[in-house]
Amino acid sequence: MAHFEIHRPFPPITNHGIIEIMPKDHDFFVNARRVVEQAIGEHMDGTPLKDANAGKDPKAIARGRKGGNRGGKARASKLTSAERTAIARKGAIARWKRSRTAD
Repeated sequence: MAHFEIHRPFPPITNHGIIEIMPKDHDFFVNARRVVEQAIGEHMDGTPLKDANAGKDPKAIARGRKGGNRGGKARASKLTSAERTAIARKGAIARWKRSRTAD
């Protein structure tokens, strides 16, 4: 069996607890099982998955989501054309550097 490591420069992004942090060294079948368990919402033996929001205030979660949904649009509406161009240029340069180092 082939083993691999996942190198992440940033913490993994979770989708409201659906995708959990994956250990670094697992084979294909362990990963496939984890995907199936997340898709059906429970472990293969029938026990429930761990709740990612356990112990958190539901009102705080709702406020955070509400602010996140509004934040990007509010920021974009306040940018000038020159600022948008500068941001786009910076992103293009970063993508170009990444694509050149992948060769």
